[in-house]
Amino acid sequence: MINSKETTRIGFYPGTFDPITNGHLDIIKRAVGLVDKLIIGVALNENKSPLWSLEERVECIHAALVEEFGEDYRILGNGECAIKVVGFGNLLVDCVKEHNASVIIRGLRQATDFDMEFQMCLMNQRLAPDIETIFLVATEQNRSIASSVVKEVARLGGDISSFVPKTTLNKLRQSI
Repeated sequence: MINSKETTRIGFYPGTFDPITNGHLDIIKRAVGLVDKLIIGVALNENKSPLWSLEERVECIHAALVEEFGEDYRILGNGECAIKVVGFGNLLVDCVKEHNASVIIRGLRQATDFDMEFQMCLMNQRLAPDIETIFLVATEQNRSIASSVVKEVARLGGDISSFVPKTTLNKLRQSI
């Protein structure tokens, strides 16, 4: 039986976001239509040797969201979806629970992404069976965009302006 009480659907979109790309923004824009509140979880993930600190990545996401949605990005439309950006260094499912989220949102660019994401999804189901995972397939124009590739192209002097928000582009130019 479906619970008749109104509940807030909270989604959690985790990632390293080093840097945030237009592909990430596309997933965010689509995810806000699926949940009442979206938490963007910026993973500490020192194994990936991020270009920027956790705090810098959180700031970069805030700037990209302001660029995309305006100053009031935390409330879209008529209160349709609140967006919050948080950093985390603990186990994903624990962070999801801390924020009372019931859904993990993941983006898939290619079939090879699915293999890894599927394994993580199965582990998350074992650790927290009450948390679901939703996979959003990248749009065709964003399938080739990966943060690691964007950083490499930037390091080699290539034009990355169509892959990242302007605020991210400016920060990348200063960092590389």
